Amino acid sequence: MRVFSGIQPTGIPHLGNYFGTLINWLKLQNEGHECFYSIVNQHAITVPQEPKLLSQNIIQMAATLLAVGIDPQKSTLFVQSDVPAHIQLAWILSCLAPMGQMERMIQYKEKAKSDNTANLGLFSYPVLQAADILIYKADTVPVGIDQAQHLELTRILAKKFNNQFKELFKEPQTLHTQTTKVVGLDGTAKMSKSKNNYISLVEDEDTIWKKLSVAATDPARIKKSDPGNPEICNIYSLHQLFSNQKDLDWVVDGCINAKIGCIDCKKQLFKNITDFLNPIRERYEALIQKPNEVRSALENGAKKANKVASTTLQEVYESIGFKY
Repeated sequence: MRVFSGIQPTGIPHLGNYFGTLINWLKLQNEGHECFYSIVNQHAITVPQEPKLLSQNIIQMAATLLAVGIDPQKSTLFVQSDVPAHIQLAWILSCLAPMGQMERMIQYKEKAKSDNTANLGLFSYPVLQAADILIYKADTVPVGIDQAQHLELTRILAKKFNNQFKELFKEPQTLHTQTTKVVGLDGTAKMSKSKNNYISLVEDEDTIWKKLSVAATDPARIKKSDPGNPEICNIYSLHQLFSNQKDLDWVVDGCINAKIGCIDCKKQLFKNITDFLNPIRERYEALIQKPNEVRSALENGAKKANKVASTTLQEVYESIGFKY
């Protein structure tokens, strides 16, 4: 099975990114599927970017992906702009995209309401996303619910091309991978860099403890002797991701029966999180000290991606009459 998925270069991913996306990338890779994973920097510029920071973010994202276990020998990891066929196919697909369908894209409508700087790139974002997928003739795409509408447009464009020109594209299927919403440290929303309520995958132990020590807990537990409810505590929700059953039982019993305080609960969570993250941070720090090795991995990935993408693009050109 051929898989395509992309991630924007927004810097170093956090725990929400890992459990929402990257854990599924690793699963698909390690199951032996043919995976194309792209750092989609062309999507990133639909909102203002500082050039030097964007360049830095690409390297940091790539180093993190490698550090968590994306293996260039098993998966094709590359930067979107290094494969020109994405944009070339996107223009052709944009000439097939129905305006009515585009105007119904929920994400654009929501962003346009809150941002008066919305641009044509943001409007046509789903067409480029379709090109990202179709250029590799992907069988399936792991997506969250928020991207389901975009994938439906991809299938519409594939079908329209096939009917109008030649049976060339597969209609990629939605792979509803299991995703975990990681609650932010403030307990009010999912982890988000914009809300500064996150733990990154490569933060040092001092920073992690500084964040955890002041993280929100069950508001009913004002002092240690107050019983609490783990089910409404974001610290317990993090324990469910990082702790074994023995620790979970200890947290539940200790919280409900006021045998432990919130700081005790946080200390055990801190140990379990750092046990998980320390190897990732160490691999990341080794990689970021050798950016040329990271660039080399991306360049090799781009070569493999270009080989597939350019073949598809030539088939498209022949189908629509661009070859003469």
